Amino acid sequence: MKISLTDAAIKSAPLPAVGRLEIADQRCAGLSLRVTAAGAKSFSFRFRDPVSAKVARATIGTYPDVSLAAARQVADDMRKGVRRDGVNPVEQKRKNREEAKTKTFGALAEIYLEKHARPKKRTADADDRNLRLHVLPHWRTRRTDQISRLDVIGLLDGMVSADKKTQANRVLALISKVFNFALDRGAVSVNPAFRIGRPGQERVKRRVLNDAEIALFWKRSIRRPISHRVGLALRLTLLTAARAGEVAGIARSELLDLDLRDRATWTIPPDRSKNGMAMIVPLSPLAVQTIQEALSLVDDDEPYLFPSPSVRNTAITAHSLAVAMARLVKELPDTEPAKASWRVEPPTPHDLRRTAATRMSSLGFSSDDVAAALNHTRRDVTGRHYDQYDRLAEKRAAFVKLAELVEENAAPAHQRQGGKQSHQFDHPNGRPK
Repeated sequence: MKISLTDAAIKSAPLPAVGRLEIADQRCAGLSLRVTAAGAKSFSFRFRDPVSAKVARATIGTYPDVSLAAARQVADDMRKGVRRDGVNPVEQKRKNREEAKTKTFGALAEIYLEKHARPKKRTADADDRNLRLHVLPHWRTRRTDQISRLDVIGLLDGMVSADKKTQANRVLALISKVFNFALDRGAVSVNPAFRIGRPGQERVKRRVLNDAEIALFWKRSIRRPISHRVGLALRLTLLTAARAGEVAGIARSELLDLDLRDRATWTIPPDRSKNGMAMIVPLSPLAVQTIQEALSLVDDDEPYLFPSPSVRNTAITAHSLAVAMARLVKELPDTEPAKASWRVEPPTPHDLRRTAATRMSSLGFSSDDVAAALNHTRRDVTGRHYDQYDRLAEKRAAFVKLAELVEENAAPAHQRQGGKQSHQFDHPNGRPK
């Protein structure tokens, strides 16, 4: 059956008793309307495959969701593609669907994590987490070439409105890295995050635990809801002034001479160090004791000091330590004397590192000694090119004194010298009175 299709003709088209009725459009070659016994109506395009020369059919869409005018336009485009370019519209639609799956931001994010972040970045877990929490819920199925500058700004503005200013800055940097990675691979032609200003105003962090808070931390760090293993990792973060990720990922092979009081060390390899340089951390007796306690919780063939409880042959992550510190404040009983200041500004694992550095300075160690203990790279000419002294003895002395300070504060009040703490940092932000 062949007629000049109109909306009136389509609406009044007779229903077949069984099967389908096909009505060809006289005004548009190849376009046909198919009507079922149930009254469903749809457009399709009949064509001869450029390769096999067999007659085939490409679905256009249902009527009236697709108008007659739109169906004719699609059929015209398909006909031109067949005749001019030798394109099979059915195969082209299938190809477009497959390409759409690979050109989504979700697909790009997976490739970025697999090919760049995990092999090359210590912060790959943080990238993975930020993508899953803040970006993929909005853009997982969005085509990368359809994500605009306004989309990026809108996502960040939403985070700022939710009082996630610092996180918004991290997410902006991450989005830009993902698109730059795609640019380098030729997967996109533009980075929509380029030159967008940081959305959140970050304040310089100054949080340092005072004496009462050190006592509280030491006592509560290995109690529920914090697991014993994660609590020991937090304690070691304070005792070594190391970054949370460096402590979380300690391999047993990095620990040497634990049975020798004055020679025990932990070597952070270059691929786990922020500045890409190996770092030797002298271990105080208290740090060794903490490590030995952690070793007693793992099997002899376990390669990591703090193994993941859920993924074999991997270590816990820095995120595990951050979650544990956040949980600690929620479980503080009202009887804890440091509860008030702790809740004013709950500390993070990085605040433990800052506390260690501040306390070592307060104990009389020079800024050079403290910088060495933190594995900070000297950027002056002398430090970069001439002074290669490792300051190992000074670092050991600093860590030993720091451990003694922690032990003094962690001891019950009646056991402290004169019943008083010797290093008073009683301001809620941990600064000296």
